[in-house]
Amino acid sequence: MAENGTDCDQRRIRMSKEQHNGNFTDSSMLSERKRREREERLNIVLWKKPLVTLQYFCLETLLNLKEWTIKLWRRRGVLACVVLALAALTALYYIEGAHQQYVQYMEKKFFWCAYWVGLGILSSVGLGTGLHTFLLYLGPHIASVTLAAYECNSVNFPEPPYPDQIICPEEETAEGSISLWAIISKVRLEACMWGAGTAIGELPPYFMARAARLSGAEPDDEEYQEFEEMLEHAETAQDFASRARVAVQNLVQKVGFFGILACASIPNPLFDLAGITCGHFLVPFWTFFGATLIGKAVIKMHIQASGSRLCVTALVPPQKLFVIITFSKHIVEQMVALIGAIPSIGPSLQKPFQEYLEAQRIKLHHKSDSAVPQGENWLSWIFEKLVIVMVCYFILSIINSMAQSYAKRLQQKMYSEEKTK
Repeated sequence: MAENGTDCDQRRIRMSKEQHNGNFTDSSMLSERKRREREERLNIVLWKKPLVTLQYFCLETLLNLKEWTIKLWRRRGVLACVVLALAALTALYYIEGAHQQYVQYMEKKFFWCAYWVGLGILSSVGLGTGLHTFLLYLGPHIASVTLAAYECNSVNFPEPPYPDQIICPEEETAEGSISLWAIISKVRLEACMWGAGTAIGELPPYFMARAARLSGAEPDDEEYQEFEEMLEHAETAQDFASRARVAVQNLVQKVGFFGILACASIPNPLFDLAGITCGHFLVPFWTFFGATLIGKAVIKMHIQASGSRLCVTALVPPQKLFVIITFSKHIVEQMVALIGAIPSIGPSLQKPFQEYLEAQRIKLHHKSDSAVPQGENWLSWIFEKLVIVMVCYFILSIINSMAQSYAKRLQQKMYSEEKTK
């Protein structure tokens, strides 16, 4: 399959060169026009053209809603089955009986998993710019569980209030009984669901490239155009970035499932290229998505080696392991001590960190119905404001991206009208 795809690409490239030498002598003018149109679209942002951006955003939203409605209507049989299933689940949810305890348990687990899956999708999709939900949500959650585990000498936090709030259990355990593996097991579900969400977020490039290959159309997508140029100049690539892209493309194309698995199992900023490559060479959906899901949700987010903390292999997930080790009790104490050793400003910087850690310790040992001393800490204040700023930037980026998508529609419509004249 990959060889047939390569042959088709070579024939298409030769045909495009022949056409360029023959009839299509204005290809340079077309490239210049696309460049100008892209620059015009990039200028449609809220801080430069607020009224135009908001207008285009609203129009693009309406068009997307119309397209989704048409797609749902075409699949009305599947939609009817989903509606009937939801109706049955709703009836089961509201009917009293002995099954309610299981319903409540499943409801809590479902929404908890959906929350982390949604954050993972936002991290990898983002309509052109992802929301860094690992830094904002999953990382702090793992850090709070790690700090609480070492403080409580246990991960058996009473539920409820966990996972919304961590309270140390009443039973006392021996000092130093917490292992790295126990903490990893405690946050395994959240990490897996977040990784699964990032895998789902990698599907749009795959579907875009697959649809373009099957239809024979060439979408006006920058990443896809870069991929086409890379295929054409693969043999003459010289710079490191181009060679890295070619290496990823060759790995995915020639190795298949295990190549995709390798690319998804490590931090790889070029993984969008893997999705485009798989779609372009018509790799089966479950081959691509299965390898991506296993790589991101299982291998990348879990430790494949057991034993000591220093056992780090190529399959060890850097995010999860890094956060747990960084927020281990002795590491935190050493970092706070190092902050205090900074000349002149060290003690003043060390004090708020010590106050924050002490406040967290006190909070962990209080029951949910007892009075917990409240205090404002500038570290918490800064983190809250950072979260607000990043979420606002993410929303603004979505508005700008959708407005630019509508501008692209207008440019394509204008180009089609010019061709028909």
